[in-house]
Amino acid sequence: MIRFSLLLMVLTVVGGPSAFAVDVDFSHQIVPVFKQYCAECHAGDKKKGSFSLNTRESTLAGGEAGKAVTPGKSAQSELLKRITTTDAKLRMPPKGPAVPADKAALVKAWIDEGAKWEDGFSFGKKVYEPPLKPRRPELPAAADGRSHPLDRIIDAYFAKNKQSRPALIDDAGFYRRLSLDLHGLLPDPAKVREFVRNQQPDKRAQLVRQLLAEDTAYAEHWLTFWNDLLRNDYSGTGFITGGRKQITPWLYRALIDNKRYDQMVSELVAPNADSDGFAMGIRWRGEVNSSQTVEVQYAQNVAQAFLGINLKCASCHDSFIDRWKLDEAYSIAAAYSTTPLEIHRCDKPTGRKATPAWLFPELGQITATAPQPERLKQLAKLMTHPENGRLTRTIVNRFWHRLMGRGIVHPVDAMQTEPWSADLLDYLAVDLADNKHDLKKTLELIATSQAYQMKTVTTAEATPYVFAGPIAKRMTAEQFVDCVWQITGTGPNAIDAAVTRGKPTQAAIDSIELNGQLLRLPESPKTGGNGSPSITLRGVATLKSIPKKPLIVLADAGKMALVVNGQPVKDPQIVQRENGVTVFNAPGLKAGENEILLSGPVTPAGLYFQIISGFKGEVETPAEITWKWAATAVDAKGKLTNPKAEWAVIEAKSPLEKTDWLNIVRKLTAGVRESNSLSVRSSLVKADFLMRSLGRPNRDQIVTMRPTELTTLEAIDLANHPILTDTLERGAKNIVARKWASPDELIGWLYQFALSRSPGASEAALARELLGTQPTETRVQDLLWAVIMLPEFQLIH
Repeated sequence: MIRFSLLLMVLTVVGGPSAFAVDVDFSHQIVPVFKQYCAECHAGDKKKGSFSLNTRESTLAGGEAGKAVTPGKSAQSELLKRITTTDAKLRMPPKGPAVPADKAALVKAWIDEGAKWEDGFSFGKKVYEPPLKPRRPELPAAADGRSHPLDRIIDAYFAKNKQSRPALIDDAGFYRRLSLDLHGLLPDPAKVREFVRNQQPDKRAQLVRQLLAEDTAYAEHWLTFWNDLLRNDYSGTGFITGGRKQITPWLYRALIDNKRYDQMVSELVAPNADSDGFAMGIRWRGEVNSSQTVEVQYAQNVAQAFLGINLKCASCHDSFIDRWKLDEAYSIAAAYSTTPLEIHRCDKPTGRKATPAWLFPELGQITATAPQPERLKQLAKLMTHPENGRLTRTIVNRFWHRLMGRGIVHPVDAMQTEPWSADLLDYLAVDLADNKHDLKKTLELIATSQAYQMKTVTTAEATPYVFAGPIAKRMTAEQFVDCVWQITGTGPNAIDAAVTRGKPTQAAIDSIELNGQLLRLPESPKTGGNGSPSITLRGVATLKSIPKKPLIVLADAGKMALVVNGQPVKDPQIVQRENGVTVFNAPGLKAGENEILLSGPVTPAGLYFQIISGFKGEVETPAEITWKWAATAVDAKGKLTNPKAEWAVIEAKSPLEKTDWLNIVRKLTAGVRESNSLSVRSSLVKADFLMRSLGRPNRDQIVTMRPTELTTLEAIDLANHPILTDTLERGAKNIVARKWASPDELIGWLYQFALSRSPGASEAALARELLGTQPTETRVQDLLWAVIMLPEFQLIH
């Protein structure tokens, strides 16, 4: 009789109307069933079959078997079928006792009543969900006259946590910290002494603004940060095969011109020809995991770089570490894809196509059926939407981490994590938006606070983390190398980045006399009037000596191919391109005669040609180049397809018109003058073995936090790496050649330059003993090594 009653109840659960006339109590009737029979595999961190019971949303969504619950329709709900089936292969739970019929009947009734869920309840740990929209926090009252908005927030934080404020760093230490943080260079000792003597009360704020205004030093230091974040480099995976493209010229100009951050993001998300290297990622050779296709890389990189969201885990399956789903990762990938994109789970096709979509539809959505360029424009607009507070929070958190040693949210790519001060993070974010996305303003806001100017604290962290002050930071590989080059005067002579360095003043631009040539091809039947792909211009340019940093400027040249001394000039040699003006690196130029070929369509209006040689920082252009043209072309190897073509002299005039592109040529030419006068920075050269050892990444992946601990390999390389040994050896020779009045003068100079302070009595005595009465190159090399090995030198403290 009992068995018959149970069978009748099961039949009622599966096919009949609910026997329960009153509402099912979710908390007291459903939660115990799920906890007893389902939670072991589907709650908390467990998501077998990608199915999680943690929240109502995840319960309804289901997993690999499809949607689990259809509210109001228990007969169509996979969850009910699994807990009531007698098929051992399908039954849930798969082990242990089955869900009793009376409890299964409760689940059925709960579904039919709409699968109601208690607000805020979760079977998993309480997960922090950061706000999406910006929030403007109310500033606490100023304490002790500290009116800076960041100090007001942090002082209130200290008071709440019953902490005392650390003392402020001294003036010389502040100058060194600020110079390394904003320029990546050691400050000039004479300027430090002048700053220390300065009695103006706002001198620190003045210094912050002064250093930020030095565009070239700022840009070439922060280029390291952005190269890491945007996985941009000058060599490595993909460059040889053409499966990768650098964005250095675009990025350099964005930094030196202080382009708005939201505009930078827009041009990276919906790229143009100069910024598309970030979006395209790396096209790997051979078979790759589906989570490393170009489209999925795009989703991962955009989410990580600009939102601090990890879609890498979610690119293979629903994330195990946060709330992001496989379909959401593929929705961003589909926005970039030019063809329908099949979703793969754990590298296996699912048979489903991804729908282009944005992660936060409350701000708007992508038109899934729009062409790819339009989808990307829509995505860029949503990414930079004024109500997308996640964009601004992520970048200001990265800047706080870079200046203060630890993020407000930490790690900085885990923006789903609760900040130690939501008010501080939100204030920085809304301030960036208020200042029209001026990143220098954010750096100024942080650096002018007394919070930034406090003495550093130890790196030991409590759990949970409690802010106690700035943390001493290791120099990056680039900072260390630049500082050693500064002290020793041993920097290289050439850069690897394809950029024209510097930012010339308007006066310098206006002073440029254009002495290139304007070439006009006469109309004839051979050219067809509007030019022909078979047309080649040939010029012979004579240079007095081997150019140091030769460049070629073309304006209005369209798609003409450029060949220098038989070597085609490729796109990677483009320094920059702006409004029809293209500047090429031209290492193939030489002393004496040089053959220049330009092949392709030529407009009747003509084109502009100029060689910028850069001898000793000046600009030298051959007085005259004789140009001829012929109805022939050049092949991929730079050879003429018709060597016997008849050549005719063409008109070459000096440009007199003040057209837009001539003004751009002036600007670029003035930039070359400035570029040739600048010392080389390590951010602009390829990584060597020493920089690799010191933590410079290969940038195949986004890197936002470099290692903070010194490894055994680094310690060994700092002790005897041949690159460092050679640098110090050459540097010692340079230093000895300066003819010091006494060993004490040399010692004082070195300590002031390297540490922004004078040596102590014991330090001076040891240095004198090391140098002797007559410093030799070997002794100076030993002293250099001893100073740069000091933790005080290698830390920004």
